[in-house]
Amino acid sequence: MKTILLISENQDFIEDVSEQIAEHIEGFSIVTDCNAPADMVIVDEDTKRLKDFPKLPNILLTSKEIEKGNFHSISKPFALIDLFNDLESIIRRFENTSGGYLTFNNYELRPNTKEIVNLSNNELIKLTEREVSILKYLHKNKSKIVSKNNLLEDVWGYSKDASTHTIETHIYRLRQKVEKGNNAQIIETTDGGYRLIV
Repeated sequence: MKTILLISENQDFIEDVSEQIAEHIEGFSIVTDCNAPADMVIVDEDTKRLKDFPKLPNILLTSKEIEKGNFHSISKPFALIDLFNDLESIIRRFENTSGGYLTFNNYELRPNTKEIVNLSNNELIKLTEREVSILKYLHKNKSKIVSKNNLLEDVWGYSKDASTHTIETHIYRLRQKVEKGNNAQIIETTDGGYRLIV
């Protein structure tokens, strides 16, 4: 499940877009809390707010004539289908740039090429799609502990009743690939689940 941070001064607009996305697009949810973990940001009219989220792919919805910037803009009024069509492609395009790389604890995750680089020795390690998804999800939640059930539900799309053995196996294999020695370097295991070491 990908999370969109929607920023607007118009509460009716937020409710309308949120309802339309919930009804017509699978795999996306809306948050309005700027401190909540998010995969991308949509800003209504306020160009300056885009600067608050340099590490997120973004869309500016605007009714004004604006100069081109480091953002994707959609002119208002707009057809919802135009917004829907742009969501996935913008995330993919962003992940293929250095701005879309995720850096944590001396590692750099490159989601689009499914690689992680150990910045201390420039070792490049290939990952599976699922391993990338796990690291992206943990990174999105940063200092929070993510439960096994949350990973199952949000990364795998399984119900909370599914076995967590799948998660444990994938985390183990990921650590075997990336971490050297006995000390955790990317993922910390806690009683409540897992946390990315940042």
